[in-house]
Order: sequence, then C-alpha cells, then structure tokens
Amino acid sequence: MSDSFQDALAGLAAIVGDKHVMASGADQEPYVVDWRGRYRGRAVAAVKPGSTAEVASVVKYCADRRLAIVPQGGNTGMCGAATPDDHAGNVVIRLDRMRAVRDVSPLANTITVEAGCILAEVQNAARSVDRYFPLSLGAEGSCQIGGNISTNAGGTAVLRYGPTRDLVLGLEVVLPDGRIFNGLRALRKDNTGYAFKQLFIGAEGTLGIVTAAVLKLFSPPRSSALALVKLRGVEQALEIMQRLRGVVGDRLGSLEIMSRSQIEAIAETVPHVTIPFELTTPWYLIVELTDTLAGVDLDEPLATVLADAMEAGIAEDVILASNLAQAKAIWAVRHSVSEGNKRSGYVVSHDSVVPLERQAAFVTNVEARIMAAVPHARVVMHGHIGDGNIHVIALIDRAHCREPAATAALVAQINEIVDDETAAQGGAISAEHGIGITNCGRLARVADPLDIELMRGIKRLLDPNGLMNPGKIFGAGAA
Repeated sequence: MSDSFQDALAGLAAIVGDKHVMASGADQEPYVVDWRGRYRGRAVAAVKPGSTAEVASVVKYCADRRLAIVPQGGNTGMCGAATPDDHAGNVVIRLDRMRAVRDVSPLANTITVEAGCILAEVQNAARSVDRYFPLSLGAEGSCQIGGNISTNAGGTAVLRYGPTRDLVLGLEVVLPDGRIFNGLRALRKDNTGYAFKQLFIGAEGTLGIVTAAVLKLFSPPRSSALALVKLRGVEQALEIMQRLRGVVGDRLGSLEIMSRSQIEAIAETVPHVTIPFELTTPWYLIVELTDTLAGVDLDEPLATVLADAMEAGIAEDVILASNLAQAKAIWAVRHSVSEGNKRSGYVVSHDSVVPLERQAAFVTNVEARIMAAVPHARVVMHGHIGDGNIHVIALIDRAHCREPAATAALVAQINEIVDDETAAQGGAISAEHGIGITNCGRLARVADPLDIELMRGIKRLLDPNGLMNPGKIFGAGAA
C-alpha cells in the first residue's frame, strides 16, 4: 500500500476510531464483493462511522483527497450498485453502527430512523407502537433502510402502498463535499420549492449518502386472507385482479406471480423450503387481502371471487390458506426465488416493467425469443403482477459460462432480447432493482438521450469531481 493510502487510513481512523476502519484483505472481503459473487472491487478501506457528523467528516476527508466514496447498505442489491470498482483509491462507507430509531409518532404515523437500520428492525419498531411499515422483501432481515431508499426498493406491497419513494417524508443526506442536507421533516404537505429528497431516492448513492429518514407508517393489517391460484397464463391473473378490485378495492394487498419453472428451480435447490402444492399448471398466483379492522371476514369474498373465476374457466384450481402456517409456507416459496436462482446456475436477471395490458404479450414473446436464441437457457419468471413488474431470468448452466468473454456475449445477447421486447411493449428496463454496474450499458442503449443529459447535469452539479459511487448508472469514468 502506498504512503498516501497509509496516510489516508490514519486520517480515517482519527475520525471513526481504529476498530472501525477495515484495511486488510480478510476484513474487507464482505465489503468489496457483492452477495452473488458477481462483482469484486478494491478499496483503501471500509469505514463504519457512528454518526451523521462522522459520515460528513469522512466524506469531506475523502473529497479533499480525491478518494472515491462507495456508500454501502446491507450489500443485498441485484445490480452491483454497492460494490467498489477495481481502482485502488476507493473508500467504502458502511452505516452499520447507525441503527437508532430516533423517533416514532403514532399520532403522525411516522418513524424517524438512521440509515443503518435493518428493514426488519424498522418493521418491528413500528409494530411496537401498533403501526405498520409496509416495505417487505426477501432480504428484509439483512438489507438496510438507507440502501432501500437509495435503490427505491419495491417489494411485495407496492400494489397497495407504493414503492419506497412513496413511503419517504424526509431525508438527511451527506452531500459529496461533506455538507449535510437536513430535510428530516415529517410533513405530509410541504410545497416550499423543489422536493430535494426525491433526487436521492433511487440515486444509488451517486449524489450523496442517506444517513436518516422520516418514513410513513400505517395502521397494521388485523385481518387477512391468502390464496394460491393455479393459472394457464398471465392474462388470467390480470382478469382475477380486475375482479378482485371490483369487489374488495384497496383490501387487495399483494398479487405475486411465479412461473412453474421458477418454482421448480426452488424445489430442486432450496431443501429447507417445501412446495405446499402440486405443480400442475404453467403459472401460480399468490393473492393476499388485508384489512385494518379486526375480525373482518376476508376469506368469504376471496373465496367467492376465485370460485367464480374457476367457474368461468379463468382459474384452474385454488388453494385457500386455512391458517397462518399455511400462508407462511406459501410466502416462503415466493421469498426463496433469489436463493433458488443463484443455486440453479449463472443468473441473467431482468427487472422489466410494462403496462398491465401488455404483460401477457411480454412474457410470451420474451420467453419465445430467448429460447430461440439460447436453447440451453432455462427461463424462469416471477413478479409483482399488479404493478407491471415481471422479472425475467435466464438460468445458464455454469458449464456454458467458463470463459468471461463468451459469458459476456451471451448475457448481452439475452439482455438485448429482453430490452427490445420491453421497449416494444412500452415498458422500462428497471422497476425496482436499479442500474448499478449491471445495467449501465443497457440504460445507455435504451434511454432517451435527454434523460441521460439531465441526469448527468444533476450529477455534475452535486458531485463535480465524480467521486460519489463512481461507475454506477453512467458507467466507468463517467461523472
């Protein structure tokens, strides 16, 4: 390590303390590799500040010395947005020590938390005052709320509550020069100029480091009903959604779809998850109704709508969860998709969103086009059918992915197919996973040039030296 980097370590340690600076290879390993092992970078150090003031001091220290800054939450993202690149002068900033719940207001239905809070901890803190924080996803036991905000996480409750962007009232952010933007206002209405917080939600740490947030809370669901529906196709799922909305309205909380091939991948590779139903149709739909009133019978309207759907030939079969254990077993399948896919082969994952009217055509066309071009691929799908977000995943036997150049060419071929079909159906290439490293080239290929120009202009304004999470969204070497 060069003398300048040694000096940097000493300077960082002076701010956060020696034990909160990880400089050696073994100590750094969890922070320079993404969870799938897809991306590996280098860093001078991984640093864990204990307060917003320390984050600001670390950022200013790095900015003054032109050290690149890589904000990292729980490192559970799908696109490598939290992984440093391979340049030596990176400093990874982790907020693991910043896990305080600063305030909870049942009256205002708000909670103020530091960015290092694990998502499940935020959910539990809300539950402790009889409130509900609806963001929910498979990594909620390890992902951090700062990362959820920086990637505008979606999850399984978007249909009713919206993505993370809709759940944030205020933010505290350390800017790339070390100044602190204090927007921690718990106001439902605030029309005093530009809504700066929206710049940082979904920006993947390229404009600053989220250090705290004011989040919306809701009355908790006290009644629920869940069913698994077996279907011939996606169009049947959309018809069921339309029927349910006509009967139960906003009580429709979640609508999650999985292809048979997706569930088979889980059954083959995730032994601790039992598939609690027979695989007899091409598609499987999880329907969950919730109500904030206790004792509301939601089983009856759910059963009635689904029985009518079966009689009309829209649904092939229906399994109504008769107890909480059965409901959890069904959800366990849905929350195991990432683990199952990772174990099944090399994952070429997509996060397309298309208009609801186009979803059926999208899944049919994109699968046919991938299989025609790459016959050895195994195409699996899952998604949040009610908000247009379908994840198309091509699983490739690792025997076909031994040569990096050939693998890159194969991935590019599949990406181009999915992106072209997404565009043909009037959609976008990312609904919730973001851009990160994985999708830089794809974004440059499909985005409106004016969109890119405006984003670059905002980036240059806030981060003129391009030090904040370099290589993400715009690609390597782009500010």
